[in-house]
Amino acid sequence: MAGVFGKPEVVEETLDLLIIGGGMGACGAAYEAGPWLRAAKQAGHDLRIKLVDKAALDRSGAVAQGLSAINTYLGANDPADYARMVASDLMGITRDDLTYDLGRHVDDSVHRFEEWGLPIWKQAGDEGKPLVAGGVPVRSGKWQILINGESYKQIVAEAARRALGPECIAEHVVIVKLINDQHDPNRIAGAVGFSLREHRIYIYRCTACLLVAGGCVSIFRPRSVGEGAGLTWYPAWNTGSTYAMAAEAGAELTMMESRFVPVRFKDGYGPVGAWFLFFKAKAVNAFGEDYLAKPEVHQLLEAYFPYNRAYVTPSCLRNHVLLNEIREGRGPIYIDTVSALGKLAESMTPKEIKHLEAEACEDFLDMCVGQAGVWAGENSAPEKKNSELMPTEPYLLGSHSGGCGIWVSGPADMGAPTTEEHPEAERIPGHLPSGWNWGYRSMTTVVGLFTAADGVGASGHKFSSGSHAEGRIAVKAMIQFAIDHRDRPPQLDTPVDELVAEVYRPVRNFLEHRDYSTAIDVNPHYITPRMLQLRLQKIMDEYAAGVSTGYRTNAKMLEVAEGKLAMLKEDALRLRAKDLHELLRAWENQHRILAAEAHLKHLQFREESRYPGFYYRTDFPAVDDAHWKCFVNSVYDRKTKSWTLFKRKHLDLIDKTVSYR
Repeated sequence: MAGVFGKPEVVEETLDLLIIGGGMGACGAAYEAGPWLRAAKQAGHDLRIKLVDKAALDRSGAVAQGLSAINTYLGANDPADYARMVASDLMGITRDDLTYDLGRHVDDSVHRFEEWGLPIWKQAGDEGKPLVAGGVPVRSGKWQILINGESYKQIVAEAARRALGPECIAEHVVIVKLINDQHDPNRIAGAVGFSLREHRIYIYRCTACLLVAGGCVSIFRPRSVGEGAGLTWYPAWNTGSTYAMAAEAGAELTMMESRFVPVRFKDGYGPVGAWFLFFKAKAVNAFGEDYLAKPEVHQLLEAYFPYNRAYVTPSCLRNHVLLNEIREGRGPIYIDTVSALGKLAESMTPKEIKHLEAEACEDFLDMCVGQAGVWAGENSAPEKKNSELMPTEPYLLGSHSGGCGIWVSGPADMGAPTTEEHPEAERIPGHLPSGWNWGYRSMTTVVGLFTAADGVGASGHKFSSGSHAEGRIAVKAMIQFAIDHRDRPPQLDTPVDELVAEVYRPVRNFLEHRDYSTAIDVNPHYITPRMLQLRLQKIMDEYAAGVSTGYRTNAKMLEVAEGKLAMLKEDALRLRAKDLHELLRAWENQHRILAAEAHLKHLQFREESRYPGFYYRTDFPAVDDAHWKCFVNSVYDRKTKSWTLFKRKHLDLIDKTVSYR
């Protein structure tokens, strides 16, 4: 093993633009960057760019396994209605400027997907007619369209690769830390990472950086254990790197308490959206009752007025009702796939029925093959037997039905004049509230650091298409920033030798102490990444409103979690890495710890239960709009290892009264 780890080769590279990540946001940025970089070169600005991904671009990110629907396509819908929908699903607290801006851009990305070869379902008579030419898609809801998406990510990645060129893409290189500027601590200057294939460390100096490394999974103990251990709904390689690296660089985070707890097929984590929206299946309790339609449910949800009156009940409140059914002894909860398919088949021929069943199964084969394995193991099938539904463990993400992420600069051309309701609201050009725009769209509060997709907070429901579009929006501003600041070369605030030593600390821990014990995994001088992750999951699950407590916590429990997490952070300095794969796992768990700490701090600060069904503060069980209809933001100080949390005023830029019945 000593021969495997010697002194690593150090490769240094100076860039104008650095993209960290390989998912839909990164691919959108790469695709959009191509023509803008060519235009900049013609104008005399020859900008250097590189996309760095820890995986392979073709199968990287949340869409890696495939997808059966594009969940954000407006078509004839109004971007303002889209912004209203996002706000109502996230219990009223979103950035209207960000969601509206995305709504007016997202369809162009979907049109590109189809142009590149993505099969999109069309209504009868419109087969073969592109969306951009007026083709009418098959919708599974107001905002969703159905696709044959097993190769969705490969199609999108190919366009990104062609736009940048293979020489501008580095795969199997994991970035673990952003580096600030030597002369300006609130400015980005570069990033450091290592190869997963070679004994090599990479140091990138850059003028501008787009951080799009996904959301955060596996900070809570998963519901599946034993044979199913490690199964999650969101991809396991989303390890909080976006949030952790941004926080360490000094970026302002927002709404890190806004977690997502999806209801999925139990044990397999299979998707339910197409079943509910397209196949019209209903969720029923153990007695076969459509519990969401019961009169007492309306009474239960009245405590959450006006959000209970949204045209589509918010995701967290639907969870709240499901959990209430289980608590009152009417579980398990099932999805009635048998009745749904049976009803659809009443007017079909045997051939059409077979096609319908194939489409139903393809929904899983497109995006969650493991669910088919669960059915096979139980000798079952969705047309023969109903399957259990259950909420998963919590996830942190900003592109689905969650709103956590980083505070970014919004579009300068959107806003509303000061109203009687908000007479004291400070304004800047463009009529956005003070602190919502500072010159470059999608830039964080750290100069030169941009983000998109899961990285952008307070603007959920982007999904795959919106993440791609948001990457495109961000990179245009990023290119302009790089042009505007080309005369200021980046200067790293940390010597290269110190960066190398920090990245390879887990390697040193192993090499220095591996001979202390005869069992390689049992050693008092180091901890394996797997052991550390299990401890993190146990802390978060038992004290920070995980599965085992029914998503409940309180101030005292969070205080216990805080103490245990502090000790875990100390032990994380003793992480070991016996090979490059374990070095990856060590750094992923370092990022998870900081993302988990941000979530914990925000849960402590927000003294209400803003998202019942996703989490409950039992000491503050109500939704308190009078005091807490605001953004909760935070800044981390990497020198003191401390957090500062504060409120930012919420403001509706779009009339929301029409969102409710």
